[in-house]
Amino acid sequence: MKQILRALLAGVWFMILCSPIMGLQINPDKSVSFLWDRILVLGVGIFFASLVWQWYFANKKASVTLKMPASISNAVALFRQPKTRRTALAALLIFLLAIPFLPVFGSIYQISILISALIYVMLALGLNIVVGLAGQLVLGYAAFYAIGAYTYALLTTYFGFGFWICLPIGGVMTILFGLALGFPVLRLRGDYLAIVTLGFGEIVRLVLLNWVSVTGGSHGVSNIPKPGLFGIDLDIQQATVYLYYLCVAAVIVAIIIISRLKNSRVGLALQALREDEIASEAMGINLTKVKLAAFALSSAWAGFAGVFFAAKTSFVNPASFTFMESAMMLSMVVLGGMGSITGVTLGALILILVPEYLRAFADYRMLLFGLVMVLMMIFRPQGLITGERRKYRVSALEGNALEGKGEAA
Repeated sequence: MKQILRALLAGVWFMILCSPIMGLQINPDKSVSFLWDRILVLGVGIFFASLVWQWYFANKKASVTLKMPASISNAVALFRQPKTRRTALAALLIFLLAIPFLPVFGSIYQISILISALIYVMLALGLNIVVGLAGQLVLGYAAFYAIGAYTYALLTTYFGFGFWICLPIGGVMTILFGLALGFPVLRLRGDYLAIVTLGFGEIVRLVLLNWVSVTGGSHGVSNIPKPGLFGIDLDIQQATVYLYYLCVAAVIVAIIIISRLKNSRVGLALQALREDEIASEAMGINLTKVKLAAFALSSAWAGFAGVFFAAKTSFVNPASFTFMESAMMLSMVVLGGMGSITGVTLGALILILVPEYLRAFADYRMLLFGLVMVLMMIFRPQGLITGERRKYRVSALEGNALEGKGEAA
């Protein structure tokens, strides 16, 4: 009875709190309409959500563990086998390559949405290096994204450079800016580092906005050419499909390189830095080099993604690189699971594709987004897929050998 009363009070409280936002509608003739049906639906939803909430925490407090069904556990065990994973990845790759030829996804609109999703996957993977692996909170990642986009836009506008020349230049430019940001913040950590990187992102945006003679200010840069294919003239459909395949190839390369980086010497040093800076420095890790490497590698992928973004939209302006973009990229990493390449990729696809295909809830998108993030922080703080940790196993023979060496010493 007490749980039902609490749920009822929560429902009534939310109905009162949200009534000015969801319950009132101003008509064109300036009259006000009361939408009682929305308020009632909200109250009923909060009532049942509160009951589920209380049930969950009551079971958690009582240490009640829910066993995973046998079918799901068997499926998870089967997917962990290398042969099954290779088959699934091959099937996924074939599906991605066949998307432009499928009737459902073959339109320019659908392919453009997928290109945007792949660009954000690249951004999330790059941010995962410095946030997920190195544990450095960065809130101005959109600045590197903007630097890459404007590098391509300005070089092709003033010097006539093509896409393939600007792509590596964009990466190099963002690496230089990443190192320039990394040097002053070597001694900062936590909230202080987040504030400095947030300020860096706003500085870059304001420079692009006010340097009108070069960047065009709020008008931006337009008529940015699409990537070329051996001098062949492509129409809009063909250019979009070609750019889609380039984004697929770029994401695959990013996943392969970042996976190798994660298990390399540098990647292990980054993960040690994330766990404990003092202990990693005591073990001989050069914190200066490791932090600078994290900023440089992370910013490079943002530069590549910025070049792809400028090529996709053919227009860039500072309004595309606000703090909300940085917050969205960080949300992808947090939602997917910091340090997990698969999880970050999944988080980016969810946050980009779901709002596009659920436009019926466009008015409540930010509300639903905030609700999902709060629920994730409560029920799954480690993200959808936990970052894998390297494990070492010592066999009985190796253990006996080590004991023998210790006795001999």
